[in-house]
Amino acid sequence: MNDVERFLAHAIALEREAARRYEELAAAMQTDGRAELKAFFARMAHFSRLHLAEAQARGQWRDLPVLAEHEYDWPDGIAPETADWAGVDAQMTVRSALELALESERRGHAYYAAVAALAQDPDVRHLAAEFAAEEAEHLAELERRLHACAA
Repeated sequence: MNDVERFLAHAIALEREAARRYEELAAAMQTDGRAELKAFFARMAHFSRLHLAEAQARGQWRDLPVLAEHEYDWPDGIAPETADWAGVDAQMTVRSALELALESERRGHAYYAAVAALAQDPDVRHLAAEFAAEEAEHLAELERRLHACAA
């Protein structure tokens, strides 16, 4: 991907989807004894919304393309933070919720890291590297939570 506008359109879609998915996980954790995890997923949704706002702000003065679903350049043809989200419900275990979120973040990070590594445009490389770094922070937090869950 060598076009800043196209990259930002992808980042906006990816972060919008990530926030929505974290909101789903927060809602699924509404059962007794899961208030801390519900708050954690709500916080992760908030971080995704902040990332979304950052992408939107960077695109504010640009002519971003409006892409149809099939026009996105996603790995495997689906937004990185969308796959494998069937079955999110209040019956899922804390561990399975954290694993689902972790895999989703891994795909999001891998997407941004690949764009940063492969883009020829230096602005796209820089933006993608920034977004990958933020995703790496999310990964680290999820890995800490998952490790604490196993302990």
